[in-house]
Amino acid sequence: MAKRYRTPSAFRLGSLSWLIAGICLLPMVAAALAAFTGGFDTFVGLWNTVLGEFALTTAILIVVVGTCTAVIGTGSAWLVTATRFPGRKLLEIALALPLAFPAYVLAYAYTDLLDHPGWVQTTLRDLTGWGPRDYWFPEIRSLGGAAAMLTLVLYPYVYLLTRAAFLQQSATAYIAARTLGDGAWRAFFRVSLPIARPAIAGGVLLALMETLADYGTVSYFGVRTFATGIYQAWYSFFDRSAAAQLALCLLIVALVIAALERRQRRDQRQHAAGRRFEAMQSVELSGWQALGAATFCGLPVLLGFLLPAFLLLDLGWSSFDNLLTERYLGFLRNSVVLALIAAILTVSAAVLLGFNARLHPSKGANVAVRIAGLGYAVPGGVIAVGLLVPFAAFDNALDAFMETRFGIDTGLLITGSIWLLVAAYAVRFIAAALSAYDAGLSTINPNVDAVARTLGRTPRSMLRGVHLPILRPSILTGLLIVFVDVMKELPATLIMRPFNMDTLAVQAHRLAADERLGEAAVPSLVIAMVGLLPVVILCVGLGRDRSAARPIGHKTTA
Repeated sequence: MAKRYRTPSAFRLGSLSWLIAGICLLPMVAAALAAFTGGFDTFVGLWNTVLGEFALTTAILIVVVGTCTAVIGTGSAWLVTATRFPGRKLLEIALALPLAFPAYVLAYAYTDLLDHPGWVQTTLRDLTGWGPRDYWFPEIRSLGGAAAMLTLVLYPYVYLLTRAAFLQQSATAYIAARTLGDGAWRAFFRVSLPIARPAIAGGVLLALMETLADYGTVSYFGVRTFATGIYQAWYSFFDRSAAAQLALCLLIVALVIAALERRQRRDQRQHAAGRRFEAMQSVELSGWQALGAATFCGLPVLLGFLLPAFLLLDLGWSSFDNLLTERYLGFLRNSVVLALIAAILTVSAAVLLGFNARLHPSKGANVAVRIAGLGYAVPGGVIAVGLLVPFAAFDNALDAFMETRFGIDTGLLITGSIWLLVAAYAVRFIAAALSAYDAGLSTINPNVDAVARTLGRTPRSMLRGVHLPILRPSILTGLLIVFVDVMKELPATLIMRPFNMDTLAVQAHRLAADERLGEAAVPSLVIAMVGLLPVVILCVGLGRDRSAARPIGHKTTA
C-alpha cells in the first residue's frame, strides 16, 4: 500500500518541500557567506567603537525581558488558574490583549506621556513650580524604557503557553504535596512550576526572539543593538558586508538561545502524576491576598493595553481625517496587499510541508519541516540582508550580461520587487503557520488517511477533499496570525520595501522619528486594531480551555 504512494505526484510534493526548506535556509547561508567573503574594514571599525555596546545592550535586553516576561506571565497564569478573586474571569482573557500592540507603538504612546514635554512631567512642574533642572525623572528613551515596552507586549506569550500547561496538569501531585505538609507556595514551586517549565521556556523563547528582532522600539529610543547596527551599516555606511557580519552575529545569538531552549525541553521529562486526571481546585482569595492578585494581574493589562489605547486615541483624535486621504489609503492598501499575499503563500507552503511529513513520515521530511521552522529564530533584519545580498548580486550579473550581449538594461528584476519582500515574510513567519496547521493535523486520526487510501484517494485528492475541509479552522487561524504579523513587521520591510511601497508600519516609524507623534498614532492604532483579531480568537480559546478543564460532576479532594 505504501508503494502505491511513491508516485510522480508524491515525488513532486517531496521536492516542493525541500525547495521551501531551501528558501528558508537561504538567508542564513547567504548572510554567513556574505559575512566571510566581504571586506572587514567597517566591521573592524565597529569592533573598536560600538560593537561592544551592541553586544552589551542586546544581552541586557535579553536578560531583563526574559526575566520579567517569565515572572509576569507565569505568576498571572497561576493566579487565574489556581485561585479565585474579584475580576478573575475578566482578567484571564484581558491578560492576552497586550499581544495586539507592537512594542514600537507602545513606545510612541509612552513617550508622549512620560517625556519632558509630556503630560506627567508638565503637570509635575505646574504643581510644584520646579524648573527642568530642579528634579529627576526616569528617562523613557533609554534601555530600561525599551525593556519595559518589550516586556509589556511580550509577556502574553509566556502567559498563554503557561496557562495552557497549568490547565492540562492533573492536580494529584499538587494535592499529594499539600497532604505531605507543603504550603501552597512550596507546593507550587516544587510541583506545579517544574511540570510547566517546558511551556514557560517556550514562551520566554518566543519573547526573546521578538526582542532580538525588534528594531522599531530600540531605534526610536536611541538604544544601540545588533538590530539597529544592521540597519545603520546597510543605509548609513552603505556597507553590505558589514551589515551581513552584524547579521551573522545576531543570527548566532538567536540560534544559540533556540538550541538551549530545545535542549532544555528535551531534557525535561513529563509523566502523569496519577492514573486519573484531577482538575485543579481553585482557592478562594480574600482581603489583601485578593487585592494583591487582582493588582498583579491587572497592572499588565492597564499598562500594556488600556492606557496605551487611550493615549493613542487621544493623540490621533485630531489626525483621524488623515486616514481617509489618498496617501493614507495607499499605505493601508500596501499593508493589506502585502500581508494578504504573504499569508496565503506562507500558509500554503506550511500545508505542503506538513502534509508531506504526514504522508511520508521519513527523516528527510521531518528535517525539511525543522529547517523551515528555523525562521522564528531569525530576526527580520537578518533575513533581509540574507536575501538581498545574493539576489542583488544575481540582478547585477544579469543586468551586466544583458547589457553586454543585447544592449538591454534589465535593472533590478528581483531585488526591486515585492516578491522578495514576500519571501522574507514567508521565511520569518512560516513557523507560526506550521504550528497552527500541525495543531489541527494532530486531531485527525491516522485511520482517516488509511480509509482514504483504501478508497483510492490520491495524495492531492486526500488533501483537497479530506484534510482541508477538516482543517479549515486551523488554516484560517494560521492565515490570520501571519496576516497580522506581516502588518506589524518593521525591520525587514524598512530594508527590503520597493520604492513607493511604504506600509502603515513604515509610515508610523517615519512620523515618530520626526517627533510627529499625533500623526504617527493613526497608523499605529490601525495596526493595533488589526492585531486584536488573532487575540480575540485566542481569548475565545481561553474560555473553551477553562470549560474543558472542569469536568461536570467531577469532585476534587482537598
